[in-house]
Amino acid sequence: MTKTPHPPLHAPTLHHLEQLMTGLLEGVILMDPTGVILSANPAALKMHGISSVKDLGETADDYAARFDLRHRNHRKIPRREYPLMRLLAGESFPDLIVEVGPAGADEPRWVHQVRDIVMDEDGGEPDCLGLVINDVSERFDAEDRFEAMFHANPAPALIIRVADQRYVLVNQGFLDLSGYSRDQIIGKTLFEFDFLTEVQRKPFVRDCVAAGKTVPQLEAELPLASGDKTLVVLAGQPIEVANEDCLLFTFADLEPRRQAERALQASERHFASVFEMAPIAMVVTQGDDNRIAQVNAAFKTLTGYTEKAVVGMVADDLQLWNDAVQREGLETEIRESGGFRGHDVRLLHKNGEGLDCLVSAERISVDGAPCVLWLYQDISARRRGELDLVEAIDAVMKDANWLSRSIMDKLATLRNPRALSGTSAPSTDLSKREREVLELICQDLDDAAIAERLGLSRNTVRNHVARLYAKIGVNRRSAAVVWAHERGVGA
Repeated sequence: MTKTPHPPLHAPTLHHLEQLMTGLLEGVILMDPTGVILSANPAALKMHGISSVKDLGETADDYAARFDLRHRNHRKIPRREYPLMRLLAGESFPDLIVEVGPAGADEPRWVHQVRDIVMDEDGGEPDCLGLVINDVSERFDAEDRFEAMFHANPAPALIIRVADQRYVLVNQGFLDLSGYSRDQIIGKTLFEFDFLTEVQRKPFVRDCVAAGKTVPQLEAELPLASGDKTLVVLAGQPIEVANEDCLLFTFADLEPRRQAERALQASERHFASVFEMAPIAMVVTQGDDNRIAQVNAAFKTLTGYTEKAVVGMVADDLQLWNDAVQREGLETEIRESGGFRGHDVRLLHKNGEGLDCLVSAERISVDGAPCVLWLYQDISARRRGELDLVEAIDAVMKDANWLSRSIMDKLATLRNPRALSGTSAPSTDLSKREREVLELICQDLDDAAIAERLGLSRNTVRNHVARLYAKIGVNRRSAAVVWAHERGVGA
């Protein structure tokens, strides 16, 4: 049984092609091999801002006269390199990107991605040439905005394409940081300009780059154009640029921090040297209880303690201060004011001997920890000289009843200047009777015994004692005795 052959299919006509093109989202322009524009679908017309095929021009030359084409770098394309001209010349150009605008326009209006298509019936010479167009203006507008923001961002950054690990974008911040020019980086590979040479966890970071994965924040030594290096913290984030997988690397310059740390370390080394070599006794304490952290050689010489014996101790552990109440008051002053200057105190040597000192203190930082630096200036020799002078004056003036008691009080103050430290009431003039009462109080006599000694009634003695307390600023007998002894009265 013989089969009846099917009638031959008729070759598609231009009308058939136009029907096919009408519903396409892509733009299509048809041209015959002589350069005459045959047809264009509505999408192609819209992508050129026109409504009629005639507005494209009758030929490829007419098209070139009506529209200006530019490369993506905004450089004008010569007419012989227009896609329609290259079609006529038999060239193929898959996915060519061009900027399109009306002739004479200052700026392009559209960005087209074009490719060629050649149609022939018998495999010989082409019967029809086609230009297929995609409007990618929005995509490139977004990329242009991203690139503008990228370059405007002052934070150093660069972008690496994952596929070949080449640098595709670098901003001015990175150029300023590294000292390189844009041409020295763009197009180079990570192998040619390796900013990961001294990064933490280098194998892990390289694997992340190769896979296009996030690179967490890490410290690295960034090579500079000058040959030096600078400390940075970097991080990588996957992004897409021009439909390609990329990594955006950002950098923070840590060199100023490192220089500050080095300066601080040098300063602390200098402080340590000065601290140890200083001729004045020094102590560094830490914490709310002012626990001793460091002492210098002068302090060990002054007090007789070894460093091992005092480090980690507080003053009360060592019975270092003769007057613990005075020390607590000065510690309060440090907390409230940050320090003090030149207070008269008495330290106790390891053997129990008293040491007259001027003490100053100031808050400082050692290895980043808050501390207090104490300075003790030994004035025992000076104090002995002052006391010798006072004793000589007392001997000469023993019978000088005419000498003002205020002057005698000042001499007593010279004998014991701690009365001026602010922890006791100031010197004041006492009447002769009040002074007699005070001296008898210092002899541990009660009101009855004082009344009998002075031939006064007990009520009168009580009145003298009350006025005395008011004048010297105390409210009990023991405090009056201390006040008197500090001023050389009743001692």
